[in-house]
Amino acid sequence: MNDLKKNVYKNYIFTFINNFNVTSGIWMLFLASRGLSLFEIGIMESIFHITSFTMEIPTGMVADLYGRKFSRLLGRLMTIISFLIMLFSHTTIFFALSFVLQAIGYNLESGAGEALIYDSMKEINQEDEYIKVKGKTEVFFQIASVFSLLLGGYLGTIDYRYVYMTAIAFSSIAFLEALTFKEPTIGKVKHLASPLLTFKKQLRDSFNALKIDKRIVFLIISAEIFATFVTTEFFYIQNLLKSQGQTEFQIGLLLSASSLAAAFGAANTYKLEIKFSFKKLLIMLSAAGIVSFWGMTTSFIIPSFIFITVVESVLFIVMGNYINKLIKSEQRATLLSLQSMAFSFFMIVIFPIVGKLGDSYSLQTSFVFIAVLSTIALSIIIYISGKKISI
Repeated sequence: MNDLKKNVYKNYIFTFINNFNVTSGIWMLFLASRGLSLFEIGIMESIFHITSFTMEIPTGMVADLYGRKFSRLLGRLMTIISFLIMLFSHTTIFFALSFVLQAIGYNLESGAGEALIYDSMKEINQEDEYIKVKGKTEVFFQIASVFSLLLGGYLGTIDYRYVYMTAIAFSSIAFLEALTFKEPTIGKVKHLASPLLTFKKQLRDSFNALKIDKRIVFLIISAEIFATFVTTEFFYIQNLLKSQGQTEFQIGLLLSASSLAAAFGAANTYKLEIKFSFKKLLIMLSAAGIVSFWGMTTSFIIPSFIFITVVESVLFIVMGNYINKLIKSEQRATLLSLQSMAFSFFMIVIFPIVGKLGDSYSLQTSFVFIAVLSTIALSIIIYISGKKISI
């Protein structure tokens, strides 16, 4: 039991190290420096998400069937290889390969990491404290983002290669730290006569859970469509600011400020859940999202961007906590991977369209497109939350 409790604190450290991703603020600028257009960069991101879309469920089942710790370790290994390929590549085919491996690394962690901690807490009867733990974890994630974006922006002004060398170093440290986790015993799936039969049963049981409780489907789609809009603007605002004369370090300062604000929001999310019902929070955050996305089309783009990252951080924690309560341990990693699969699907569709609009017209036009699309999607979420579904 003591080892499982230590998993929570070890995960704070792992979250910080693993998300000290100095490439997140400059990878689009790096690809642009090597001759790729905005549309081609959008295609690279689509390759990432096409891979993620097709691999999410298989990698989620790897975590449920063979262990969350094993999945986390394998994911870090894939990420290290992907950064190495990116560092030494000069052609689109190798850039694409790097994005494929990076997506698989992301898949192997996406469901496994959260399942590892939630089930560790559930096994020692502390799952009611999960929203606080998830909030603190998000704080470590955002603090890592603050410093990594600053460092990445600074290194990018010197040499983009230094950025990827640093990323490889931190991913290697994360791999070593992941070795120290204790695998929880609950949620282990019984293996059948063959791996194929086991995978089929796991997939069938997971989809049956979605059929039984439609709330899971609604919440997954709602969370990931919101995340798609925020992520798309997070990446393309870098190119917009660069075109307006901002340096990589200045862009890193803005992105760091948004992460710092998001960390503050994450740390106080549990207070909001005490004060408001889940339904009210979902409606309020969706409405705040609509206002923020339209703010991104005005001269208030920077404060709007900072605010939308706070809203997304709070929504991520609230949604994650509620979704985990609805999922059985035996299907947790698989269904959480399905959530990431939904995110990949939306990114495959939206991200290159935004890039194409940016190439053909302007990135300001792209942001208007996102504002219109988000208004439609989030209004539907507000309507269903208020009238059509019991949550």
